[in-house]
Amino acid sequence: MKDRFEIQLRDGTPVILRPLLEEDRPMVVEAYRRLSPEARYQRFWTRTGEMIGDAMLNRLIEQDPAKHATWVVLDPARIFPGVGGASWWRNSTHPEEVEFSVMVLDSDHRRGIGTLLLAAMWLTTFRSGVERMTAYVLTENRRAANWLRDCGGQGEWDGYKLVFRWNLSDLDCLPVTRAAADLASWLAELSPKIL
Repeated sequence: MKDRFEIQLRDGTPVILRPLLEEDRPMVVEAYRRLSPEARYQRFWTRTGEMIGDAMLNRLIEQDPAKHATWVVLDPARIFPGVGGASWWRNSTHPEEVEFSVMVLDSDHRRGIGTLLLAAMWLTTFRSGVERMTAYVLTENRRAANWLRDCGGQGEWDGYKLVFRWNLSDLDCLPVTRAAADLASWLAELSPKIL
């Protein structure tokens, strides 16, 4: 597989970064089940049970590199290897923009997995000719909002949710934060491989 990278997290853990595959269906179902109810709500904005719906599962797995991609981070040393995933969808009315989202298992927060996935989203969207990325966050999800801001997202409140945007060709927009430094480092490491 062309887009499959064996890399190390900043804590030294060897992981695999790659696109989600059809055979990953059972892993996605189990990863969704392992999320806390609060994490599922913060990501999907609805109170769902422990089972992911078929429509959402199909939406994540059925990819078109020009319109949609989902990538995962796997820890091959674990019995259950999935630790996080991220997706982007191209805006049909503004094809120069994508919406992206990131999900990391609760037990793996604060390990840099989300920032690694953000870098993968940045580069794969840029490779597809996208100019801007957008992320939406519920106002009460302060942790995600702070992380997105620390990664250089220009945020605003639209009356319902927080909206963060990145201009993909402007790395000078990254602030002087640890998260932005990690993002810049991942972009530098992955860009020769992905672009």
